[in-house]
Amino acid sequence: MAVYHLKTPISEEEVRKLKVNDVIYITGTIVTARDQAHRRALEYHSQGKPLPLNLEGLAVFHCGPVVSKEGEKWIAVAAGPTTSTRMDIFEDEFIKNFKVRVVIGKGGMGKKTTDAMAKYGAVYGAFTGGAAILAAKAIKNVKSAEWLDLGTPEALWIFEVEDFGPLAVAIDSHGNNIFMDVAKKVEENKQKIYQKLGLLP
Repeated sequence: MAVYHLKTPISEEEVRKLKVNDVIYITGTIVTARDQAHRRALEYHSQGKPLPLNLEGLAVFHCGPVVSKEGEKWIAVAAGPTTSTRMDIFEDEFIKNFKVRVVIGKGGMGKKTTDAMAKYGAVYGAFTGGAAILAAKAIKNVKSAEWLDLGTPEALWIFEVEDFGPLAVAIDSHGNNIFMDVAKKVEENKQKIYQKLGLLP
C-alpha cells in the first residue's frame, strides 16, 4: 500500500501507477455527478454540445451534497458519497468520452466500469460512507453549480478541494476490482458451506 497526493488535472501516467489498496488524496477540481447529470452529459456529448467544463483529468464524485447559500456564495455543508452502482450503466461511456481519471463513491462498480478504467486509464476511489462532514472540510471553495434545473442533489457541483480523502483505490487501471474479488470469494465459500450442509444436489 502506498499513499499518493494527486493534483488535478491528473494524467493517465499518474493513474497507471496506482494499484488496489493504495490511498490517494486529491487537490484541485472535483465535480459531483449522479444519475441525471451522467445522463445529460452523455446526451450533450452525443449531440456535440459542450459541457460546462472540461472533465479531462478531473475526479467525478458520486455525491448529492448538502449546500447552503450565503449571499451569492454557495457553501458545502456535507458531501457524503452516493452508492456508485446507480451510475454503473453510464460510467464506462463517461470515462471513455470525458477522460475523467478518478471516480469517487461508495459500494464499488461492476465489470463494464472496471474494463473502461483499464482501457482508458482511471481508478475508483472508495470514500467512507457516513463521513460527509469530513468530505465537506476538504472542500475549500464551490466554484460553481451547473444544471440546477435537475435539482440540488443531481446538479453538477464544481468544487475546489485540498487533500480530499482518504480514498482507497478499490478498482485500479489494471483490471483489479476489490469488490468483484470479494463477491467471488463469498460465492465460492457459500458453495462450500452448502455442500457441507448437504444443501446442494
